[in-house]
Parts: sequence; C-alpha cells; structure tokens
Amino acid sequence: MKKKNENRHQLVNRRATFDYSIEETLTVGIELTGAEVKSLRLGHGDLKGSYITVKDGELFLINASIYGTNGIIITDQDKTRTRKILAKRKEINQLIEKKTQGRTIIPLEIYTNGRFIKVKIGLGKGKKNYDKRQTLKKKDQDKSIKQALKKSTYS
Repeated sequence: MKKKNENRHQLVNRRATFDYSIEETLTVGIELTGAEVKSLRLGHGDLKGSYITVKDGELFLINASIYGTNGIIITDQDKTRTRKILAKRKEINQLIEKKTQGRTIIPLEIYTNGRFIKVKIGLGKGKKNYDKRQTLKKKDQDKSIKQALKKSTYS
C-alpha cells in the first residue's frame, strides 16, 4: 500500500482571487533548479505580484519569489527569475487565444503532488473597485451568518 505524502506544502496567491474573477483553472508543471525544488518543498516562496506571460509561444512565470534557507543557497538574482511553465501544446494555444481576448493568466498556487511540483493557474478577468467592495461585503455577511449559526447551536 502506498503512503500518501502528508507534507504537501503549498504556496497560495490569496490576492489573486481578490483582484481577479477566476473563470477557469488549469494545473501545469514548472521548470525549476534543484535548490528551488528543495525550498518549495519546505514552503519557502511567495506568489505575491506574480503573473504569467507569453513569449515565443511559451508560457513563463514572472515575479514569483523562491527563498533559500540555511542549507539551501539561492542568490538574489535567482529568487525572482523567470521560470518556464510546462504544459501541453494544445493547452498553451488555448491560453494564448484567451489571453488575446483580454483575459489574464495568474498563478493561484504552487503545491507538491507526490514527487512533482505543480502550479495551479487561473484564467481571469480583472475586478473593478466596486466588485472588490462587493466581495468584501459578501465575505463579512457570510462571516456574521456563520457566527450567528454557531451561537444558536451552542445555546
């Protein structure tokens, strides 16, 4: 019987769902060095402000930070270097087509899937300020409803 990997570390881009309305998601691979893989397995990284762009028919992750630790040395230049996204040609062509229609490709999370490191990317449209306010308002309402239900079950 196989043991499941309980140390599934993931880096989540919380800001992405606030700034964009995500329409589609896709799981793809990423090209990394050995030190970057070790750091991500330990959970040392950040997706804040990162995005995915298209160059020469290929996808690249830009501005994602991967930090080193005591035993893992990653230079300052390599922390935010451009990394290639690994996907099937058909998926890349679909993403490029939708990007030309005005959509944005955003990394939502990086996680370990067994021995592989995967990136969950989302195809979304930017929210306006009033959309963001509505999102916050709905979140507060849900929170207050949840608290009221919790109080009523304990009473």
